[in-house]
Amino acid sequence: MPLVRLAVASLALALAAPIARAEPRTGHDFRTELALLHRVVACVPSEVAVPAAWVEVVDQHCAQLGRQTARFRERYVDPAVPFLAAIRPADLPRSVVYPFGGGDLASALVTYPEATDITTISLEYSGDPRQLAGLSATELRAALSDFRTAIRGLLTANDSATSALQSIQRGPLPGQVCFFLTALAVFGHRPISLRYFRLEPDGSIHYYSSEEIEALAGKRARKIRDWGVDTDHSVAFSNAELVFERSRGDRARVVHRHVTANLDDSHLRGSPLEKHLVAKGRVAAMTKAASYLLWTGGFTVIRDYLLRYADFMISDSTGIPPRHARQAGFQQVTYGRFTGPFLRASEIHTEAFAELWRSQPYRRLKFRYGYPDADGNFHLLVTRRAP
Repeated sequence: MPLVRLAVASLALALAAPIARAEPRTGHDFRTELALLHRVVACVPSEVAVPAAWVEVVDQHCAQLGRQTARFRERYVDPAVPFLAAIRPADLPRSVVYPFGGGDLASALVTYPEATDITTISLEYSGDPRQLAGLSATELRAALSDFRTAIRGLLTANDSATSALQSIQRGPLPGQVCFFLTALAVFGHRPISLRYFRLEPDGSIHYYSSEEIEALAGKRARKIRDWGVDTDHSVAFSNAELVFERSRGDRARVVHRHVTANLDDSHLRGSPLEKHLVAKGRVAAMTKAASYLLWTGGFTVIRDYLLRYADFMISDSTGIPPRHARQAGFQQVTYGRFTGPFLRASEIHTEAFAELWRSQPYRRLKFRYGYPDADGNFHLLVTRRAP
């Protein structure tokens, strides 16, 4: 056995015993794999030793990722956190729903730092965390380079293109999980556990045991949309639950679940996911860089869910159109400037959004939140339930 595999295997054996005892009730906890990913991919120093053959590769990766995350903090986190804190009500629900939020746990932490339950939903699969341990130094170098390329958009522009998210649906790193761990590293939060699950017909959660994961090994996760990418891992690694501990003094634990799903009406209506979301009750919501899908007639179920269950929502112009918000009893407050959509979209909603911005006083916005508008202006929209 190569030295890298031997070192990682020894770590796994040392940590595995206490995990197995809890498995029948909670499913298999990939704590060992999580610790290695956190150290090697997210570059957080820990008690996990980097195998000697990997040291140079990991050091180079962490130097480059460190420069990316430093710019991300400076351009986005540092200005956005106090700004959003000033406009966010203190009594918001602590449960957050972020549709079309592929890979972007970071923005959820920026927007709702007090959340204790965060659900992101996108077309991308969470990924298999087990393959990292078996890589050679050469394979690791290539995988980490691909990861930095994929996450560059998020760390540069605060958003990820679908093509970037899809590019890491194959390969030895669990793409979405690695994005999430990088977000935790930015805030200094500490990951505690990683489990995978499915939603039952009634919307409840079933965590996979190691035996169930093994039984699903031959069933590959296929692309959800025609232009997507078939993965090279099983369907067991579709939905992930990442529990982490906040870095602040309260050390509160937060549950983040990523659900892989197509949110169009034909897939969401009556689905286990819709029932799962409804069961949460009142939530805070957000969306950004969502291709203006909430403007269209094919995503009415998720739009109606947000209007029924969200007390407060922060978005760019890809959020709830003014007509629908007004009819549901919401008020909308604008920040920055908006003259037209970043991508081609409904002319009716384009004019309604432009008029919404024109009708309100200019409120300065110093950071990009989602898409810029057609002229490159930063803008942000608060949609809140009217008193």
